[in-house]
Amino acid sequence: MTSKLNTETYVWIWLPNETAPVVAGKLVAEGNQVLFNYGKSYLERDNKISIYAKELPLRSGSLPLLDGLNMPNCIRDASPDAWGRRVLMNKNFGRKGLGKDACEMSEITYLLESGSDRIGALDFQRSPTEYIPRFSVNVSLDELLESASRVEQGVPLSPELDQALHHGSSIGGARPKALIESKDVKYVAKFSSSGDVYNVVKAEFVAMRLAKLVGLDVADVKLTKSSHKDVLLIKRFDRAYHADGWARKSMVSALTLFELDELMARYASYEKLAEIIRYNFNDPSQTLTELFSRLIFNILVGNTDDHARNHAAFWDGEVLSLTPAYDICPQGRSGNEATQAMLISGNQRMSKLSCCVAAAHHFLLSQDEAKEIIARQREIIEDNWLAVCEETDLSEIERANLWRRQILNPFAFEE
Repeated sequence: MTSKLNTETYVWIWLPNETAPVVAGKLVAEGNQVLFNYGKSYLERDNKISIYAKELPLRSGSLPLLDGLNMPNCIRDASPDAWGRRVLMNKNFGRKGLGKDACEMSEITYLLESGSDRIGALDFQRSPTEYIPRFSVNVSLDELLESASRVEQGVPLSPELDQALHHGSSIGGARPKALIESKDVKYVAKFSSSGDVYNVVKAEFVAMRLAKLVGLDVADVKLTKSSHKDVLLIKRFDRAYHADGWARKSMVSALTLFELDELMARYASYEKLAEIIRYNFNDPSQTLTELFSRLIFNILVGNTDDHARNHAAFWDGEVLSLTPAYDICPQGRSGNEATQAMLISGNQRMSKLSCCVAAAHHFLLSQDEAKEIIARQREIIEDNWLAVCEETDLSEIERANLWRRQILNPFAFEE
Protein backbone atom coordinates (compact mmCIF):
# COMPACT_ATOMS: atom_id res chain seq x y z
CA MET A 1 0.00 0.00 0.00
CA THR A 2 1.20 3.51 -0.78
CA SER A 3 1.33 4.69 2.84
CA LYS A 4 4.37 2.46 3.35
CA LEU A 5 6.32 4.48 0.81
CA ASN A 6 6.45 7.81 2.64
CA THR A 7 9.94 9.26 2.29
CA GLU A 8 9.56 12.75 3.76
CA THR A 9 7.69 14.65 6.42
CA TYR A 10 7.70 18.14 7.90
CA VAL A 11 8.61 18.39 11.57
CA TRP A 12 6.47 20.74 13.66
CA ILE A 13 7.47 21.88 17.15
CA TRP A 14 5.82 23.54 20.13
CA LEU A 15 8.24 26.19 21.34
CA PRO A 16 8.47 26.75 25.14
CA ASN A 17 5.18 28.02 26.66
CA GLU A 18 3.49 28.23 23.24
CA THR A 19 0.15 26.52 22.57
CA ALA A 20 0.42 26.33 18.77
CA PRO A 21 3.17 24.62 16.77
CA VAL A 22 5.42 26.02 14.07
CA VAL A 23 7.22 24.13 11.33
CA ALA A 24 10.85 23.50 12.28
CA GLY A 25 12.14 21.70 9.23
CA LYS A 26 11.98 18.65 7.01
CA LEU A 27 12.85 14.99 7.50
CA VAL A 28 13.84 13.05 4.37
CA ALA A 29 14.69 9.39 3.82
CA GLU A 30 17.82 8.96 1.71
CA GLY A 31 18.74 5.33 1.19
CA ASN A 32 18.88 3.70 4.63
CA GLN A 33 19.24 7.05 6.41
CA VAL A 34 16.70 9.64 7.54
CA LEU A 35 18.13 13.16 7.54
CA PHE A 36 16.82 16.46 8.90
CA ASN A 37 17.33 20.09 7.97
CA TYR A 38 15.87 23.20 9.61
CA GLY A 39 13.67 25.50 7.55
CA LYS A 40 14.96 29.00 6.72
CA SER A 41 11.92 30.66 8.34
CA TYR A 42 12.50 28.69 11.55
CA LEU A 43 16.16 29.66 11.74
CA GLU A 44 15.11 33.31 11.40
CA ARG A 45 12.78 33.14 14.43
CA ASP A 46 13.86 35.03 17.56
CA ASN A 47 12.46 32.34 19.90
CA LYS A 48 13.77 29.29 18.05
CA ILE A 49 15.36 26.42 19.94
CA SER A 50 17.18 23.38 18.63
CA ILE A 51 15.26 20.12 18.72
CA TYR A 52 18.31 18.91 20.65
CA ALA A 53 21.57 20.84 20.24
CA LYS A 54 23.98 17.91 20.58
CA GLU A 55 22.31 16.13 17.69
CA LEU A 56 20.51 18.80 15.63
CA PRO A 57 22.28 22.14 16.18
CA LEU A 58 20.68 25.28 14.78
CA ARG A 59 22.29 25.61 11.38
CA SER A 60 21.19 25.38 7.77
CA GLY A 61 21.58 22.43 5.47
CA SER A 62 21.12 18.69 5.88
CA LEU A 63 22.54 17.78 9.28
CA PRO A 64 24.88 14.76 9.49
CA LEU A 65 23.91 11.86 11.71
CA LEU A 66 25.89 10.91 14.77
CA ASP A 67 28.03 7.80 14.37
CA GLY A 68 26.05 4.58 14.36
CA LEU A 69 22.62 6.16 13.85
CA ASN A 70 20.38 5.96 10.79
CA MET A 71 18.07 8.78 11.92
CA PRO A 72 18.26 11.51 14.59
CA ASN A 73 17.55 9.92 17.96
CA CYS A 74 15.79 13.02 19.27
CA ILE A 75 13.24 12.56 16.47
CA ARG A 76 13.10 8.78 16.91
CA ASP A 77 12.03 9.53 20.51
CA ALA A 78 8.75 10.85 19.06
CA SER A 79 8.11 7.71 17.03
CA PRO A 80 5.87 4.92 18.32
CA ASP A 81 7.42 1.91 20.03
CA ALA A 82 6.17 -1.68 20.14
CA TRP A 83 2.53 -1.09 21.13
CA GLY A 84 2.01 1.92 18.86
CA ARG A 85 3.51 0.05 15.93
CA ARG A 86 1.22 -2.86 16.65
CA VAL A 87 -1.80 -0.54 16.55
CA LEU A 88 -0.68 0.90 13.21
CA MET A 89 0.02 -2.55 11.78
CA ASN A 90 -3.50 -3.54 12.81
CA LYS A 91 -4.89 -0.39 11.18
CA ASN A 92 -3.08 -1.08 7.90
CA PHE A 93 -3.17 -4.86 7.72
CA GLY A 94 -5.71 -6.17 10.27
CA ARG A 95 -5.29 -9.87 11.08
CA LYS A 96 -2.80 -10.17 8.21
CA GLY A 97 -0.49 -7.91 10.22
CA LEU A 98 0.12 -10.63 12.81
CA GLY A 99 2.62 -12.28 10.50
CA LYS A 100 4.28 -9.11 9.32
CA ASP A 101 7.43 -7.42 10.56
CA ALA A 102 7.05 -3.87 11.88
CA CYS A 103 9.88 -2.77 9.60
CA GLU A 104 7.58 -3.31 6.59
CA MET A 105 6.35 0.21 7.25
CA SER A 106 8.91 3.00 6.93
CA GLU A 107 9.98 5.06 9.93
CA ILE A 108 8.52 8.18 8.32
CA THR A 109 5.22 6.35 7.82
CA TYR A 110 5.12 5.55 11.53
CA LEU A 111 5.68 9.24 12.29
CA LEU A 112 3.00 10.40 9.86
CA GLU A 113 0.34 7.84 10.74
CA SER A 114 0.67 7.78 14.53
CA GLY A 115 -1.35 10.10 16.76
CA SER A 116 -0.45 13.78 17.04
CA ASP A 117 -0.48 13.99 20.85
CA ARG A 118 2.82 12.18 21.12
CA ILE A 119 5.31 12.42 23.98
CA GLY A 120 7.38 15.60 23.89
CA ALA A 121 6.92 18.70 21.72
CA LEU A 122 7.09 17.38 18.15
CA ASP A 123 4.58 16.30 15.53
CA PHE A 124 4.79 15.37 11.86
CA GLN A 125 2.80 16.61 8.90
CA ARG A 126 2.75 16.30 5.13
CA SER A 127 2.37 20.08 4.81
CA PRO A 128 4.91 22.80 5.74
CA THR A 129 2.19 25.46 6.02
CA GLU A 130 -0.96 23.83 7.42
CA TYR A 131 -1.00 21.92 10.71
CA ILE A 132 -3.82 19.34 10.88
CA PRO A 133 -3.74 17.36 14.14
CA ARG A 134 -4.71 13.71 14.16
CA PHE A 135 -7.15 13.75 17.08
CA SER A 136 -9.22 10.93 18.53
CA VAL A 137 -12.93 10.59 18.98
CA ASN A 138 -14.23 10.47 22.54
CA VAL A 139 -14.90 6.89 23.62
CA SER A 140 -15.15 5.26 27.03
CA LEU A 141 -12.42 3.34 28.81
CA ASP A 142 -14.53 0.21 28.32
CA GLU A 143 -14.37 0.68 24.57
CA LEU A 144 -10.65 1.41 24.67
CA LEU A 145 -10.06 -1.81 26.64
CA GLU A 146 -12.04 -3.78 24.07
CA SER A 147 -10.08 -2.13 21.27
CA ALA A 148 -6.74 -3.02 22.88
CA SER A 149 -7.84 -6.64 23.24
CA ARG A 150 -8.86 -6.79 19.58
CA VAL A 151 -5.50 -5.37 18.49
CA GLU A 152 -3.69 -8.09 20.46
CA GLN A 153 -5.76 -10.64 18.54
CA GLY A 154 -5.14 -8.91 15.21
CA VAL A 155 -8.85 -8.21 14.72
CA PRO A 156 -9.70 -5.05 12.72
CA LEU A 157 -11.48 -2.26 14.61
CA SER A 158 -14.48 -0.15 13.73
CA PRO A 159 -13.53 3.28 12.31
CA GLU A 160 -14.48 5.01 15.59
CA LEU A 161 -12.56 2.65 17.86
CA ASP A 162 -9.66 2.54 15.45
CA GLN A 163 -9.37 6.32 15.60
CA ALA A 164 -9.62 6.36 19.40
CA LEU A 165 -6.89 3.77 19.95
CA HIS A 166 -4.84 5.27 17.12
CA HIS A 167 -4.69 8.49 19.20
CA GLY A 168 -2.32 6.76 21.60
CA SER A 169 -0.26 5.00 18.95
CA SER A 170 2.53 7.58 19.17
CA ILE A 171 3.50 6.96 22.78
CA GLY A 172 6.29 4.59 23.75
CA GLY A 173 6.39 1.22 25.42
CA ALA A 174 5.28 -2.32 24.65
CA ARG A 175 2.09 -2.60 26.73
CA PRO A 176 -1.50 -1.80 25.65
CA LYS A 177 -2.29 1.83 26.37
CA ALA A 178 -4.25 4.88 25.22
CA LEU A 179 -4.35 8.64 25.78
CA ILE A 180 -7.28 10.28 27.53
CA GLU A 181 -8.07 13.84 28.57
CA SER A 182 -10.12 15.08 31.51
CA LYS A 183 -10.65 18.84 31.64
CA ASP A 184 -7.21 20.34 32.31
CA VAL A 185 -5.33 17.05 32.81
CA LYS A 186 -4.03 14.50 30.32
CA TYR A 187 -3.35 10.87 31.16
CA VAL A 188 -1.70 7.82 29.70
CA ALA A 189 -4.04 4.89 30.41
CA LYS A 190 -2.35 1.48 30.74
CA PHE A 191 -4.32 -1.75 30.40
CA SER A 192 -3.68 -5.36 31.26
CA SER A 193 -2.40 -7.61 28.48
CA SER A 194 -3.61 -11.05 27.46
CA GLY A 195 -0.08 -12.32 28.12
CA ASP A 196 0.16 -11.10 31.72
CA VAL A 197 0.94 -13.81 34.27
CA TYR A 198 0.35 -11.44 37.22
CA ASN A 199 -1.53 -8.16 37.70
CA VAL A 200 1.00 -5.85 36.09
CA VAL A 201 -1.31 -2.82 36.28
CA LYS A 202 -1.67 -3.08 40.05
CA ALA A 203 2.02 -3.89 40.47
CA GLU A 204 3.02 -0.70 38.67
CA PHE A 205 0.59 1.35 40.76
CA VAL A 206 2.07 -0.10 43.96
CA ALA A 207 5.63 0.68 42.85
CA MET A 208 4.77 4.22 41.75
CA ARG A 209 2.96 4.95 45.03
CA LEU A 210 5.88 3.61 47.06
CA ALA A 211 8.29 5.65 44.92
CA LYS A 212 6.38 8.80 45.80
CA LEU A 213 6.44 7.86 49.49
CA VAL A 214 10.22 7.36 49.55
CA GLY A 215 10.58 10.88 48.14
CA LEU A 216 11.32 10.28 44.45
CA ASP A 217 10.10 12.74 41.83
CA VAL A 218 7.59 10.51 40.00
CA ALA A 219 4.56 10.95 37.77
CA ASP A 220 1.22 11.04 39.60
CA VAL A 221 -0.84 7.87 39.17
CA LYS A 222 -4.42 6.74 39.78
CA LEU A 223 -5.94 3.26 39.73
CA THR A 224 -9.41 2.80 38.32
CA LYS A 225 -11.56 0.03 36.85
CA SER A 226 -13.30 -0.40 33.53
CA SER A 227 -15.19 -3.49 32.36
CA HIS A 228 -14.14 -5.06 35.68
CA LYS A 229 -10.49 -4.66 34.69
CA ASP A 230 -7.83 -2.54 36.37
CA VAL A 231 -6.62 0.54 34.50
CA LEU A 232 -3.61 2.63 35.53
CA LEU A 233 -3.82 6.36 34.78
CA ILE A 234 -0.51 8.22 34.64
CA LYS A 235 -0.69 12.00 34.62
CA ARG A 236 1.33 13.41 31.75
CA PHE A 237 4.15 15.72 32.79
CA ASP A 238 5.01 16.82 29.25
CA ARG A 239 1.84 18.90 28.94
CA ALA A 240 0.79 22.19 30.55
CA TYR A 241 -2.75 23.50 30.34
CA HIS A 242 -3.31 27.16 29.38
CA ALA A 243 -6.54 29.07 28.77
CA ASP A 244 -5.86 29.10 25.03
CA GLY A 245 -4.72 25.49 24.70
CA TRP A 246 -2.04 23.00 25.64
CA ALA A 247 1.67 23.77 25.79
CA ARG A 248 4.12 20.91 25.22
CA LYS A 249 7.49 20.30 26.86
CA SER A 250 10.41 19.10 24.76
CA MET A 251 11.93 15.83 25.93
CA VAL A 252 14.75 13.51 24.96
CA SER A 253 15.27 9.95 26.14
CA ALA A 254 18.42 8.76 27.86
CA LEU A 255 19.07 6.69 24.75
CA THR A 256 19.38 9.98 22.87
CA LEU A 257 21.69 11.36 25.56
CA PHE A 258 23.86 8.25 25.20
CA GLU A 259 23.97 8.69 21.39
CA LEU A 260 23.08 5.01 20.98
CA ASP A 261 20.62 3.27 18.70
CA GLU A 262 18.22 0.56 19.88
CA LEU A 263 20.62 -2.26 19.03
CA MET A 264 23.36 -0.74 21.18
CA ALA A 265 21.14 0.06 24.17
CA ARG A 266 22.72 -2.77 26.19
CA TYR A 267 25.80 -0.56 26.58
CA ALA A 268 23.83 2.22 28.30
CA SER A 269 24.81 2.69 31.94
CA TYR A 270 23.96 4.68 35.04
CA GLU A 271 27.65 5.55 35.29
CA LYS A 272 27.60 7.21 31.85
CA LEU A 273 24.27 8.93 32.55
CA ALA A 274 25.77 10.35 35.76
CA GLU A 275 28.68 11.74 33.74
CA ILE A 276 26.28 13.36 31.24
CA ILE A 277 24.35 14.91 34.13
CA ARG A 278 27.49 16.34 35.69
CA TYR A 279 28.36 18.28 32.53
CA ASN A 280 25.03 19.00 30.83
CA PHE A 281 22.21 19.21 33.39
CA ASN A 282 20.70 21.92 35.48
CA ASP A 283 21.47 21.41 39.22
CA PRO A 284 23.72 18.36 38.67
CA SER A 285 24.35 17.55 42.34
CA GLN A 286 20.67 17.23 43.24
CA THR A 287 19.94 15.45 39.96
CA LEU A 288 22.66 12.86 40.63
CA THR A 289 21.21 12.12 44.07
CA GLU A 290 17.77 11.70 42.47
CA LEU A 291 19.13 9.35 39.79
CA PHE A 292 21.02 7.26 42.36
CA SER A 293 17.86 7.09 44.50
CA ARG A 294 15.88 5.87 41.48
CA LEU A 295 18.48 3.18 40.84
CA ILE A 296 18.23 2.02 44.46
CA PHE A 297 14.45 2.00 44.33
CA ASN A 298 14.39 0.02 41.07
CA ILE A 299 16.44 -2.70 42.73
CA LEU A 300 14.39 -2.66 45.95
CA VAL A 301 11.07 -3.10 44.09
CA GLY A 302 12.37 -5.45 41.41
CA ASN A 303 12.04 -3.12 38.43
CA THR A 304 14.57 -4.56 36.01
CA ASP A 305 13.02 -2.84 32.98
CA ASP A 306 14.98 0.37 33.61
CA HIS A 307 16.25 0.63 30.02
CA ALA A 308 17.43 3.86 28.43
CA ARG A 309 14.02 4.83 27.05
CA ASN A 310 12.59 4.62 30.55
CA HIS A 311 14.75 7.59 31.59
CA ALA A 312 14.27 11.01 30.03
CA ALA A 313 15.11 14.69 30.32
CA PHE A 314 13.32 17.94 29.55
CA TRP A 315 15.12 20.15 27.02
CA ASP A 316 14.45 23.92 26.99
CA GLY A 317 16.92 24.79 24.26
CA GLU A 318 19.77 25.50 26.68
CA VAL A 319 19.93 22.95 29.49
CA LEU A 320 18.59 19.53 30.41
CA SER A 321 16.65 18.56 33.52
CA LEU A 322 15.49 15.13 34.65
CA THR A 323 11.80 14.38 34.06
CA PRO A 324 9.72 12.74 36.77
CA ALA A 325 10.25 8.98 36.92
CA TYR A 326 7.83 6.72 35.07
CA ASP A 327 7.36 3.06 34.08
CA ILE A 328 8.53 1.75 37.46
CA CYS A 329 7.04 -1.73 37.66
CA PRO A 330 8.13 -4.89 39.52
CA GLN A 331 9.11 -7.50 36.94
CA GLY A 332 8.44 -11.20 37.33
CA ARG A 333 11.44 -13.45 37.95
CA SER A 334 11.78 -17.20 38.11
CA GLY A 335 14.46 -17.21 40.81
CA ASN A 336 16.17 -14.73 43.09
CA GLU A 337 18.95 -13.60 40.75
CA ALA A 338 18.23 -10.59 38.53
CA THR A 339 20.00 -7.96 36.42
CA GLN A 340 19.15 -4.36 35.55
CA ALA A 341 18.45 -3.40 31.95
CA MET A 342 21.07 -0.63 32.20
CA LEU A 343 24.57 -1.29 33.41
CA ILE A 344 25.29 0.18 36.85
CA SER A 345 29.04 0.73 36.61
CA GLY A 346 31.64 -0.82 34.36
CA ASN A 347 30.26 -4.15 33.16
CA GLN A 348 28.24 -4.69 36.34
CA ARG A 349 24.45 -4.89 36.08
CA MET A 350 23.55 -7.36 38.85
CA SER A 351 20.51 -6.20 40.83
CA LYS A 352 22.46 -5.88 44.08
CA LEU A 353 22.65 -2.88 46.37
CA SER A 354 26.34 -3.60 46.94
CA CYS A 355 26.97 -2.76 43.27
CA CYS A 356 25.27 0.60 43.80
CA VAL A 357 27.29 1.41 46.92
CA ALA A 358 30.49 0.63 45.03
CA ALA A 359 29.39 3.03 42.27
CA ALA A 360 28.27 5.84 44.60
CA HIS A 361 31.24 8.08 43.75
CA HIS A 362 29.97 8.41 40.19
CA PHE A 363 26.95 10.18 41.68
CA LEU A 364 29.11 12.42 43.91
CA LEU A 365 27.98 10.45 46.95
CA SER A 366 30.02 8.77 49.66
CA GLN A 367 29.40 5.11 50.48
CA ASP A 368 27.92 6.14 53.82
CA GLU A 369 25.49 8.49 52.04
CA ALA A 370 24.56 5.69 49.65
CA LYS A 371 23.87 3.30 52.52
CA GLU A 372 21.77 5.95 54.21
CA ILE A 373 19.58 6.27 51.10
CA ILE A 374 19.19 2.49 50.95
CA ALA A 375 18.26 2.19 54.64
CA ARG A 376 15.74 5.02 54.43
CA GLN A 377 14.01 3.64 51.33
CA ARG A 378 13.86 0.13 52.75
CA GLU A 379 12.33 1.40 55.99
CA ILE A 380 9.68 3.46 54.19
CA ILE A 381 8.76 0.55 51.91
CA GLU A 382 8.39 -1.80 54.87
CA ASP A 383 6.40 0.74 56.90
CA ASN A 384 3.97 1.56 54.06
CA TRP A 385 3.59 -1.78 52.33
CA LEU A 386 0.35 -2.83 54.02
CA ALA A 387 -1.27 0.58 53.60
CA VAL A 388 -0.48 0.63 49.87
CA CYS A 389 -1.79 -2.94 49.58
CA GLU A 390 -5.08 -1.79 51.11
CA GLU A 391 -5.21 1.26 48.84
CA THR A 392 -4.63 -0.97 45.81
CA ASP A 393 -7.03 -3.69 47.01
CA LEU A 394 -4.36 -6.34 46.52
CA SER A 395 -5.49 -9.88 47.25
CA GLU A 396 -3.42 -12.13 49.52
CA ILE A 397 -2.11 -14.00 46.47
CA GLU A 398 -1.15 -10.74 44.73
CA ARG A 399 0.64 -9.56 47.86
CA ALA A 400 2.51 -12.85 48.18
CA ASN A 401 3.60 -12.67 44.54
CA LEU A 402 5.16 -9.24 45.11
CA TRP A 403 6.47 -9.15 48.67
CA ARG A 404 10.00 -10.55 49.13
CA ARG A 405 9.84 -11.93 45.58
CA GLN A 406 9.92 -8.80 43.46
CA ILE A 407 9.78 -6.16 46.19
CA LEU A 408 12.66 -6.46 48.69
CA ASN A 409 13.90 -9.70 47.17
CA PRO A 410 16.74 -11.10 49.34
CA PHE A 411 19.07 -11.16 46.31
CA ALA A 412 19.23 -7.35 46.42
CA PHE A 413 20.86 -7.49 49.86
CA GLU A 414 23.49 -10.15 49.18
CA GLU A 415 27.10 -9.15 49.98
